[in-house]
Amino acid sequence: MMNSMKILPFAFTALFILLSANITAKETEPNKVIEYKKVGDVSLSLHIFNPPNHKITDKRPAIVFFFGGGWVGGTPKHFYRQSAYLASRGIVAISAEYRIFSKHKTAPSECVKDGKSALRWVRSHASELGIDPAKIAAGGGSAGGHVAAATGTISGFNEEGEDTSVSCVPSALVLFNPVFDNSKEGYGYSKVKDYWQEISPLHNINKNNPPTTVFLGTKDKLIPVATAQDYKQRMEKLGLRCDLHLYEDMPHGFFNKKRFNETLIEADKFLTSIGYLQGEPTLKIESEK
Repeated sequence: MMNSMKILPFAFTALFILLSANITAKETEPNKVIEYKKVGDVSLSLHIFNPPNHKITDKRPAIVFFFGGGWVGGTPKHFYRQSAYLASRGIVAISAEYRIFSKHKTAPSECVKDGKSALRWVRSHASELGIDPAKIAAGGGSAGGHVAAATGTISGFNEEGEDTSVSCVPSALVLFNPVFDNSKEGYGYSKVKDYWQEISPLHNINKNNPPTTVFLGTKDKLIPVATAQDYKQRMEKLGLRCDLHLYEDMPHGFFNKKRFNETLIEADKFLTSIGYLQGEPTLKIESEK
């Protein structure tokens, strides 16, 4: 079983190009935007990036990303760049919209319900999207990392009337400084205190959890390194894979800034190791000037 925990020194920080040379500005926009859920007058959409020459008769792996923003703000554009790159490598990459407090006055419980709905919609429409329903990963950053992790760990918070016979559990998780712990010692407790034990991924790890890779800065003021290490240990006690990549002196949200390419290269390697991608990453690393 493959497990890794890497600490990457800040002293060797590199400057990474935004995207590989074969990605154009136009390709950082989705190929299509599709509604996947309607709640009252609220319409929620999936922003889909297809690989080159993609056909609906294909059976490609897929990944569904959830943006960060404390369950309060954010947009699917948060993961456009990651989606564009992974699509160029052969995955159908999707950046999902979900309800947030600033627009919809919703709680984290609704965010998780929408995350589960998105995974179910993609799986049930796989044949129309050219996707392999057995190879659908989920990913996200910060609160979006919580939503992704929750789809893979918790059993509750399903939208009323939804077909729960369609699994919402992803086959892999790619998590960037994710909110793992919703206890008093973790993040967001005041927003979920009435049901924190049911919605906290750290407290719902089970033998059915998918292989996971985690990216975290050692100076993250919201997500302690110890929390990620605890998550990894609990996964491994059950014989499950959880890779943890620690980036020295990096703060919360670092993955969309200086270390964008570096984290995405590691995500690429993880997805390759589980059979979602083939070959070497096409992103390039340049020395800091």
